[in-house]
Order: sequence, then C-alpha cells, then structure tokens
Amino acid sequence: MLAPILVKTVSLKMPQDLVDETESFAKASHKQVSEYIREAVREKNERQLAERIRFLAAKFSAEAESMDEEFDAAVGDGLAKS
Repeated sequence: MLAPILVKTVSLKMPQDLVDETESFAKASHKQVSEYIREAVREKNERQLAERIRFLAAKFSAEAESMDEEFDAAVGDGLAKS
C-alpha cells in the first residue's frame, strides 16, 4: 500500500503584473495556475541544487588536486618504504 502524499497550502503574494503574466503562461500551457507555479518552483529548486553541486564539486576538485601535489612532493622524503 502506498503512503499518502502530504500536501501543504502556501500563500503567495505577488504584484498584479506578475499574477497576470503567470496566469497567461499557465493558460497557454493548458495548466492550472497552481500547477504552473509548482513546476516553476521545482525547476528553480533543481537549478539551485545543481549550482550547489557544481560549487562543491569545484571546491573538492581543487582540494583533491592540492592533496595530490602534496603526495607527489612527499615521494622522495625518505619516509616511504623502499
């Protein structure tokens, strides 16, 4: 048996011009305004997550490169087994 999906209502205040534009795009997409806004928020969340992943990947890549350089420099330090 599938677990029920929890739904929460969110109140949103927007300037009238944004409301009009959103309603127009939703209608052109053959979607209800609430569905259109949910999709827009989901897409924005996905872009934010992707941006965070790119940032962390670049950060850890730079750290890994620095560690590789440290390991390479330590190769001839006399501590390695022969």
